[in-house]
Amino acid sequence: MQLEERLKDKARWLGFDLVGIAPATPADGFDRLREWLDDGCAGEMHYMHQQAEARRHPSSILPEVRSIVMTALNYKGQESGVRDQSGVKRLESGVRNQESGVRNQESGVRGRVASYALGADYHDVMRGKLNDLLDWVRQEVPGVHGRGVVDTAPLLERDFARRAGLGWIGKNTMLIHKKLGSFVFLGALLLDLPLRADEPFDSFHCGTCTACLDACPTEAFISPGLLDARRCISYLTIELRQPIDDTLRPGIGDWLFGCDVCQDVCPWNRKAPSGNDPALQPRADLVALDPMDLLGMNAEDFRRRFKGTALWRAKRRGLLRNACIVLGNRGDPEAVPALKIALTDEEPLIREAAAWAIERIRSQESEVRSQGSGQ
Repeated sequence: MQLEERLKDKARWLGFDLVGIAPATPADGFDRLREWLDDGCAGEMHYMHQQAEARRHPSSILPEVRSIVMTALNYKGQESGVRDQSGVKRLESGVRNQESGVRNQESGVRGRVASYALGADYHDVMRGKLNDLLDWVRQEVPGVHGRGVVDTAPLLERDFARRAGLGWIGKNTMLIHKKLGSFVFLGALLLDLPLRADEPFDSFHCGTCTACLDACPTEAFISPGLLDARRCISYLTIELRQPIDDTLRPGIGDWLFGCDVCQDVCPWNRKAPSGNDPALQPRADLVALDPMDLLGMNAEDFRRRFKGTALWRAKRRGLLRNACIVLGNRGDPEAVPALKIALTDEEPLIREAAAWAIERIRSQESEVRSQGSGQ
């Protein structure tokens, strides 16, 4: 077998679900990235601007790079990609239908976490596999130079994944594979070897479907394939370090960290298999978090519970801000005592969100009383 075939076999043996090889030439979508940044769509993700030029060519990561081995790891959970469209679209008032799973009589208020964050930190999982693959290549080709990267390096992963034949970039901006759907992590192994590249994935299989665009609770899609991060729930609950715009808070619904809506409604995810990597299996303590419990966490509690998980990125102030917004959207008066305690938190971000949530709950109570009295 040629080196390329043996390398792919090794990647699959290590647990990667998909693997392909792309040439290390300038990124296809660099000009589009520049336009997106110039339009301000990156919001406060200033690192995107700082690293923009580096994303033009993978040589910014490995100067002598000749080939890029693109890998994908399935992280889809049992519940991912099965929600009906009608159960995903949020109303501006924040009212949720019965399929939302925010609350039932037995479990109380619960907040959701994006599927990718329910297991171990994927950066560690992917990086470990990529480093093992690099070690194997070095045994096969002594003296080779390489570097494995996940998504912290300035590489347009989806561009190179498409070029390596792993799938197409859908209207929701995610890489989609016909069998695995879009619930996949992407990782790249940059090598100075001139490997034979795979055929790029040049077809587009979203057709006339607009499920992802229509279902977005905050209307974050400007057009098919163009996302305004400033309105995206994942950006708002993870990347944004400031108060969330009042007009966008109702659309967040019960999302504490990230969002799966545009993937859940995608037809390509309905029959996609679940992932089987043990490290990425959902942890019971992360699947449905209690926002009121979160409000009682001090810095040490937060560290002990979330260190080593993706939720660590939001930091305590961000996650507790999100918890306040979820409680405000739910409108349950039972949350007021916990929110009042949050009003005394040392973090201004948390205090502001708690005040908003209390006001929203009181407002909803008044509205209910008015409707009950027939006024």
